[in-house]
Parts: sequence; C-alpha cells; structure tokens
Amino acid sequence: MKPANFLIESALTDSTVTVFKYEHGRLSEREDNVAEEVPIAMIYNGISHAVMLATPDDLEDFALGFSLCEGILSSASDLYGIDIVERVNGIELQMEIATEQFQNLKQRRRSMTGRTGCGLCGSESLDQAIRMPQAIDAPDMVFAAEAIYLAQRNLHAHQQLQGRTGATHASAWVSPEGEILLVREDVGRHNALDKLLGAMAKQGLSREGFLLTSSRASYEMVQKAASANIAMLVAISAPTGLAIRMAQGCGLTLVGFARKEQHVVYSCPERLQHLTESKELA
Repeated sequence: MKPANFLIESALTDSTVTVFKYEHGRLSEREDNVAEEVPIAMIYNGISHAVMLATPDDLEDFALGFSLCEGILSSASDLYGIDIVERVNGIELQMEIATEQFQNLKQRRRSMTGRTGCGLCGSESLDQAIRMPQAIDAPDMVFAAEAIYLAQRNLHAHQQLQGRTGATHASAWVSPEGEILLVREDVGRHNALDKLLGAMAKQGLSREGFLLTSSRASYEMVQKAASANIAMLVAISAPTGLAIRMAQGCGLTLVGFARKEQHVVYSCPERLQHLTESKELA
C-alpha cells in the first residue's frame, strides 16, 4: 500500500492519467485530464480553523472570499497578509488578520472539515448550522432577462478547467447588461463562489451586477451571495427549498434552470424585466 502522501503529488489544478475507454463496442487506451482536489487549511494567526477540499488555484482569492463569507473578516482590509505553504499532504493558507477579528474568531471557533459537496460539516449546534444574512440593500437594481441568457450562453467559453476535465463548477460575476466580468472555477461549487467573491473584494468591483453559477443553488450559495449584498443569484440548475426560503427572507432574487432562453424565478421577481409578460401576470 502506498503511503498517505501519495494523495498529494503537486499543487496542480489538473493532471493526466491513462484510462481505458469503451465506446461503440471498442476498447481503447488513451490519456485523459482529470481535475485535482487538495486539502486546503485555513489558518488564522497561527490557529487552524478549517480544512476544505478544493482546486489548488486562485488561493488568495479563496482565502479572502471564505473569510468574508464566514464572517471572520468584515472587509478585505482586515486581512494583513497571506502565505501559501505547500505541505506533503496539502496546502496551508497562513493568514495574518486584525486582532479584533481574531479575538472574535476565537470566541466562536469550531472544528470544520469541508468536502466537495458539503455545506454544514463540523457545525457543533443547530444555531451554528444556519446563519440568516442581513437584508439585501439594493432597492434600484433591475435586470433584463436577456442579460441572463447572454451570460449563460457565454459561460462555457470562460470555463477552461471544466473544458479540460469536465469535473469543475464555475461562478461568474456578470454586469447588468449580461457581460461576464470575472470567473473562478473549482471542484466545489461553494469554493468557486468563495474564490469569486474574494477576487471581487480584492479588486474592489462594484456590486451592480449578478452572480451566475454552473451548479444548483444551495442555501449556502444564497447565504454567501447575500453576505456580499448581491441582489441576484442565477443558477443553471435547481435551488433547494431552504435556499428559496432564505432568499425570500433576505430579499435576494433567486433564479434557477437558466438555460436555453428560459428560467424560473423563485423569489423577488420584481428585479427582473421581460420583453413579454404572460397574460396570467398582466
């Protein structure tokens, strides 16, 4: 049996493996690209707080976005510095944060291990499991449905890692007109959104726009979007019931099944304008 460190050979986003493909009655040997996932430790002022399995790319964005979404940091300025340290069994993101934020973290710190599709791992109580975000403060934000369709059609062209491996999710920041401004990818949909929100905070991008995700919309995706005061989250697939209730509660427009010139609005439909309205809604 190989030793434990065979899991981590290098901090690559993807690697090449030999596979055997059976197709139309024929067996062939070929090289294939697969996405990598690596344990990423979030360390604050020398104290390990969480370990996430993620694609080892855009790690500074990941560290900042995760910290903001978890409420560990109030703003990007609370993060003084970050060192990315590769270990034999993973990567450490060693962050130096403001003293006040670190004291707050120590008071509520919990052990948490995140997995590719998990949002509540390690929560010690029901009170910790669901955190209701503050209400969205974007009274004038209105979007055209055509902006959703434009962004959805163009998203695939921005998914380079997905194109090579077929195994990753993407989160995109989209202008009100439907132009994709920024994209981050990861094996985990939550991680991709953390990376995107971190990059947006680092670059100081305006919050006038909407989020587009290549995945379903879980409660945690809504919570992260709302924590950044973003007015609309658009998912390619379906939302969960908890995600819908949270979106309704905080005033976020939640859109699902955005594909091929159609979509479903689950909350706050007044932010979306359509070229034609159905007779039932007229």
